[in-house]
Amino acid sequence: MTFADTPGRRCLACSAVQPVAAGEPLWPPGWQCPFCGARVAQGNGIPMFAPGLADTVSGVDPKGFDALAKVEVGHFWFVPRGQLIVGLSDKYFPQARNFLEVGCGTGTVLRAMAGSRSWERLVGSELHPSGLAYARKRLPAGVEFVQMDARDIPAVRLFDLTGAFDVIEHIPDDEAVLRGLRAATRPGGGIIVTVPQHPSLWSPADDFAHHQRRYRRGELEDKLCRSGFEVLFSSSYTALLLPLMAISRLSQRGKAASLEAYEFTPSRLVNCALTAILRAEVGMTLAGWRWPAGGSRVVVARAV
Repeated sequence: MTFADTPGRRCLACSAVQPVAAGEPLWPPGWQCPFCGARVAQGNGIPMFAPGLADTVSGVDPKGFDALAKVEVGHFWFVPRGQLIVGLSDKYFPQARNFLEVGCGTGTVLRAMAGSRSWERLVGSELHPSGLAYARKRLPAGVEFVQMDARDIPAVRLFDLTGAFDVIEHIPDDEAVLRGLRAATRPGGGIIVTVPQHPSLWSPADDFAHHQRRYRRGELEDKLCRSGFEVLFSSSYTALLLPLMAISRLSQRGKAASLEAYEFTPSRLVNCALTAILRAEVGMTLAGWRWPAGGSRVVVARAV
């Protein structure tokens, strides 16, 4: 029996760790723990580690994936954010060949990462199979998917790079997710995390998204350090749009939470203009700019 100091798949029932051979699926269909005999459930060919929470209103409302899938391709916020994440992974962890994204949703970021380099193992996890159904259609063959609770990741020291992109703000115990990601990341490997920031911007959009919090400056960095990471990079995102965002959010106060409040449906002209602004911001960030304020925070850290 092997334990947490050995890379491999982890049994959630007994915590034993089984090494994974090169080229072998991380969780083969019908996988059964060789130590305690626990068997992982399957749903449409996807390992289900938290079937009791699947497609429940837990963290997010899974009905929202239908709306996300319709608008996020080409959307002013999602597309530049994907470019920023890919650019940061290329800058800080260019040698990474194994990547895990928790809370991958419909697979928008995972698709951007898949096209950025040749990966040995690319894994997308999500609590809700309804999100994974979209992700599987968008990603090439060979990408692995798993349904799991991000607070209890069934892998140890397997990944060169991990990521959670606007995920942990949905979870009451966000540090449990960060600790789990640290356990799944190889020493010296990396993590990229994005979150909404500035509690003063709280609005019906956050209620609609089932957010638990917006982060204060320095809060995410402190939590990453407590979880076993060393911060390499930290900056705001959507800094250039912060005045517009603040006006939009303040004007929503007192209104009911809705899809419109979440700023998903700008006109085509507005979407093109905002996309150009954020692409310029991303280029400046990757060139060395650091933005003290913005609607989101992005942090890159190394596992120590």
